[in-house]
Amino acid sequence: MNKREVGSQKENLAISYLKNKGYKIIKQNFYTKFGEIDVIAKDGNTLVFIEVRSRSYDNLGLPEESINKAKQKKIIKTAKIFLNSFNIDYNEIRFDVIAILNENINHIENAFYLE
Repeated sequence: MNKREVGSQKENLAISYLKNKGYKIIKQNFYTKFGEIDVIAKDGNTLVFIEVRSRSYDNLGLPEESINKAKQKKIIKTAKIFLNSFNIDYNEIRFDVIAILNENINHIENAFYLE
């Protein structure tokens, strides 16, 4: 499998995990010229922007450690465009990370915040 296929497979694994937790999936792979958001979902009345990262092994660090400040800024900017483009009812927004190491899922809620 190439990198894109593996990424898609891990995103689908993350979506199954989220659905099992009761999340409602709004959008997968929302693209703008500034970046991409892997998954947008609702957790109750909270709109959640989710970055999915995966690695097969941890010798280069954990998957979640690869989301630096620059990547966070791109996700936040893309989220703002989404919020301005779609009329979705929500009370709060949140930025989560789903880190997948092999098949183990680590869901980090509030991984980073709006500045």
